[in-house]
Amino acid sequence: MSDWSKDNWRSKPRVQMPDYTDPEALRAVEHQLAKYPPLVFAGEARKLKADLAAASRGEAFLLQGGDCAESFEQFSADAIRDTFKVMLQMAMVLTYGAKVPVIKVGRMAGQFAKPRSAPTETVGGVELPSYRGDIINELAFTTEARIPDPTKMLQAYTQAAATLNLLRAFSTGGFADMHRVHSWTLGYTDAEEMQRYSEIANRIQDSIDFMAAAGIDGGTTHEFSTVDFYTSHESLLLEYEEALTRLDSTSGKWLAGSGHMIWIGDRTRQPDGAHVEFARGVQNPIGLKCGPTTTADDLKVLMSKLNPENEAGRLTLIARFGAGSVGEHLPRLIKAVREEGANVVWSCDPMHGNTIKSSTGYKTRPFDSVLREVREFFGVHEAEGTIPGGVHFEMTGLDVTECTGGVRAVTDEDLSHRYHTACDPRLNASQSLELAFLVAEELTRFRETRRDRAAS
Repeated sequence: MSDWSKDNWRSKPRVQMPDYTDPEALRAVEHQLAKYPPLVFAGEARKLKADLAAASRGEAFLLQGGDCAESFEQFSADAIRDTFKVMLQMAMVLTYGAKVPVIKVGRMAGQFAKPRSAPTETVGGVELPSYRGDIINELAFTTEARIPDPTKMLQAYTQAAATLNLLRAFSTGGFADMHRVHSWTLGYTDAEEMQRYSEIANRIQDSIDFMAAAGIDGGTTHEFSTVDFYTSHESLLLEYEEALTRLDSTSGKWLAGSGHMIWIGDRTRQPDGAHVEFARGVQNPIGLKCGPTTTADDLKVLMSKLNPENEAGRLTLIARFGAGSVGEHLPRLIKAVREEGANVVWSCDPMHGNTIKSSTGYKTRPFDSVLREVREFFGVHEAEGTIPGGVHFEMTGLDVTECTGGVRAVTDEDLSHRYHTACDPRLNASQSLELAFLVAEELTRFRETRRDRAAS
């Protein structure tokens, strides 16, 4: 792309980004990051793009999930392992139920920055800058903690590198082996959901045993012993993104070396803004959050800018409208995509449009609302004859109480027990697995209806 360079965004209007008070310190950090190795590699990003192209055709399904915002303080190998386990379980349920390959993409190893609804917050009559994620400032409500600190980018890089190292080990070192499907369990997952999962695991083990008896040795094949697991985050802090952007010697194209997939949020998708300018020039798969205020005209411009060659798998539209509003907004955006003949993956984010304040004062998300938006998403695509290509959840493998409802029936009063998120409420392991079963049912029904229509 001859009209693009990785610093072009600096001449565009910027929103949701910090104003650093020490320009020299910022430049020093950017210079240091620019010397570090990229966190991901171009071949991995190209493989993900090919996988997402299959999802756009209904030949695969995207499962994207992880923390709302990764934390420095809560960082641990166990937390990474438990989230990875839950995503393996969810993917297994979806694959077995809907008979479709699942693309596993974590909101991990880079999801450190968060957009905020207001630049400041007031507590007890004191007004301070908003917390914007550990890569920028600190959660503690003090003047010093809320000052943006560029050196936090170096700590974010180190944590992301360690996270990716562990994820790669889990993905290829035997942990994800299909023979271990029974071991991907957590002690605090609800008994009812675990029984359903165990039944699937037993059937999978029976199939593996049958193949072995028939002379097909699944124990030695790459497909049985490893998984592809990708990382993603919102490309919000552009100084960090630019510093990790590298020229791919194989293709001659630029790569955002911070993660396999980056996305643009609903608050930063201005067609002439800095975030769109940066994302349009890198070869990574790009996600674009689409909310109720996304207009058809803006979407057409954004698709043209972000995917000018109309590559399949390049652009994922992540719909986030809120339960009860999908039918009002999704059809008009589908129409815009059709009018442009655009190749996109349609994904459903049922989290961000369903955030409420509980009776006990905690920010939460009702499980029933999350499920309702997923069902509405599938229903609209069935009516429109288009492909529901994926889901996007904020979730964790930790035993938290942040979203209400689910089989374990977390109540408003329960939220205070284990409410650990620094920003938005996440589904816990039990709720995540329950949702996977429900999504598998919707996806199975959709695929059967589509097949019946094709046959008639």
